[in-house]
Amino acid sequence: MDNPTIAAVATPIGRGGIGIIRISGEKALRIAATIFKRSRLVSDHNADTCDLSFARFKSYRLYHGYVVDPANGRRLDEVLLAIMKAPRSYTGEDVVEIQAHSGHVVLSSILELVLKNGARLAEPGEFTKRAYINGRIDLTQAEAVVDIINARTNKALEIAFTQLKGDMRMSVETIRDLLSDIFAEINAAIDFPDDVTENLGIDAAIKTLQNKVVARLKELIERYENAHILRDGLKLVVVGRPNVGKSSLMNRLLQKERAIVTSTPGTTRDFIEEPLGIRGIPVIITDTAGLHETDDPVEVIGIKKTYEHTDLSDLVLFMLDASCRITEEDYKIYERISDRKLIIVINKSDLVDDKHRLDMPDSWINIPRVKISALYNQGLDRLKDLIAETSLSEQGFDIEHAIIPNLRHKIALERSLRAASSAVEGMRMRTHFELIAIDIKEAMDSLGEITGVIANEDMLDKIFSRFCIGK
Repeated sequence: MDNPTIAAVATPIGRGGIGIIRISGEKALRIAATIFKRSRLVSDHNADTCDLSFARFKSYRLYHGYVVDPANGRRLDEVLLAIMKAPRSYTGEDVVEIQAHSGHVVLSSILELVLKNGARLAEPGEFTKRAYINGRIDLTQAEAVVDIINARTNKALEIAFTQLKGDMRMSVETIRDLLSDIFAEINAAIDFPDDVTENLGIDAAIKTLQNKVVARLKELIERYENAHILRDGLKLVVVGRPNVGKSSLMNRLLQKERAIVTSTPGTTRDFIEEPLGIRGIPVIITDTAGLHETDDPVEVIGIKKTYEHTDLSDLVLFMLDASCRITEEDYKIYERISDRKLIIVINKSDLVDDKHRLDMPDSWINIPRVKISALYNQGLDRLKDLIAETSLSEQGFDIEHAIIPNLRHKIALERSLRAASSAVEGMRMRTHFELIAIDIKEAMDSLGEITGVIANEDMLDKIFSRFCIGK
């Protein structure tokens, strides 16, 4: 297998304090020895003298010196060189990290010198991919790396770190081991029917599958449904008729003037998206065009986009105007969004008495609601609490020890669940062992895809393409 030495800038390029060039592979130390000149331990005018061959580099040491072009002796930068020898490194290979001054020109120049001396430019996520290939981490831990990088809240970071520790892998492997034991017994019964069948213990196998496999798979899938937004983010859409205060609410939540607010109805004709954090939940909030009957072709397009975003949302804030009765347009909007998870937000409460209540139909009674004044920043804390409470179906679980699958895991878990449930039904119906074995093998293989025990190149490419170059 071709396994060239790779290199990339591992930090964002820009003006700053430190930038890091990472090198990994069998030539990493040799390249470092070629371009790195160590500073003498005593004062000496000849600081470019190299007294360190690649064989004499010691692991987990920092060396001070200079990156020097061996072709002409020109110094590129004063640096620190970090050495991590295989197999105790991030990739499981020899790894060198050059800590230079940050800046596009200096980092690009050092990287170009590294590539000229035997490395090739790393692909996105290739360092982490090598860590997976070399057995340092499994696929769930590799995905946790990018989740840590992309985490927008502390809770998202805690979930990603739980996965990085290997909790997801251990949970999946426990289920897979149970399936493997049953699979071995089924295969023994197929190969030696006279000796094994009577002692197989179908009832015990059914009990194990139901209580320790099917039940656990359902629990993991439910955890995704209940809490995946803590990692993936909540898609929050604000809808309502024109001039109910949608843009004012968005500006208040963002604490900046992101949307234009005027007294003229229909100011927002397209959608506006912005990220923010609400009670530890990463949120993408979308302010949409006012929903009403119109012949204006631009408004028609905006309203169409509003409904497209609503259909893809996790939670909809349905805004009403406290200062007037519920209108026919409000009823039409509700009919269109009634299948979504909703919070009714009654805005402009500053214009009415505290005891004022909107006359709502009985079908709206059980929908969570809150009164606010976006203009005077009243009721926003309660709205944030309600968003967190409504978006998380399950409350009170320990985030530090929570195993929350991502979408890829959930799809594989669902396949495994279908196959395991089919195996249970087959055992109850005393189906041929060969058919039961097929179901159990499919359940095992689906779990193997989660950890990477079973993986194909297309799947790996798709996973690691989410990474940045340098990670």
